Amino acid sequence: MNPSALRSFEIPGIATFVEGAGGLTALDIATPAAHGRIYVHGAHITAWTPTGAAPVLFTSRESLFAPGKAIRGGVPICFPWFAARAGHPKSPAHGFVRTSEWAIEALVAEPDGSVSVAFIFTNDDATQAHWPHAFFARFTVRMGATLEMALTVNNLDPAPITYEAALHTYFCVSAIQAVEITGLEGATYIDKVEAFAEKQQPAEPLRFFGETDRVFPGTTATCVLKDPGLNREIVVEKSDSATTVVWNPWIAKAAAMADFADDEWPGMACIETANAGPDSITLAPGTSHTMTAKISLR
Repeated sequence: MNPSALRSFEIPGIATFVEGAGGLTALDIATPAAHGRIYVHGAHITAWTPTGAAPVLFTSRESLFAPGKAIRGGVPICFPWFAARAGHPKSPAHGFVRTSEWAIEALVAEPDGSVSVAFIFTNDDATQAHWPHAFFARFTVRMGATLEMALTVNNLDPAPITYEAALHTYFCVSAIQAVEITGLEGATYIDKVEAFAEKQQPAEPLRFFGETDRVFPGTTATCVLKDPGLNREIVVEKSDSATTVVWNPWIAKAAAMADFADDEWPGMACIETANAGPDSITLAPGTSHTMTAKISLR
């Protein structure tokens, strides 16, 4: 979509559509409290930086920015399945909405100085080739001193639908070996690095010592990423999300990813707000579900 087609939504001097990387259309937001960028492709947030702070979201310098390709970093939206789709090896990882163009529904300057934007997506022939259900999705972003996200899915099918979803958020860190995550102490997790073994996080913060890909089902806790190198804490609050995922690719996995620079793994960590596996959402016809995440610094 050409940025000029979206001019009617713009808030002059605050929220404007531009030609971003790879020629993809992006929304640039600049307020006294923060600045950031969101691509129409995937409704994908790639940057959010509160005024006076270092960047909060990590996006790889090797990321692809092209139609049909996923952006590496920021906040990919995973839907209607998370990771590989069970029993469907040819289906795209993490679903199809992160590689599709969304539509703009509304763009609003809020009274507190933040900016809200609503993206919408509905099923079509292409999505039904992968997932034969009728649905309507809305992704709302409120960007200011905090970053607030809400993913709402409406079931338009005559029968119940079951889906997984995640806001696969990548954070910038000073050094992965020096940070820790609180909020998951004592929780059970699935260790995807070790053949999906079920384990329990000790009664201590989560720290990184190697490739990490842990799915914590049945947890609604707020997580805090403590980063002494940047002298900050990133707080991840959520609602109507029962799964938390923590990920860092480490050395070998980073080297194997074409859209991720080999030397970037020490500078990022993912804390993902999700509903996956046993926490999948089932919607009766005509009903909806909203999952939210709120990111703040302290």
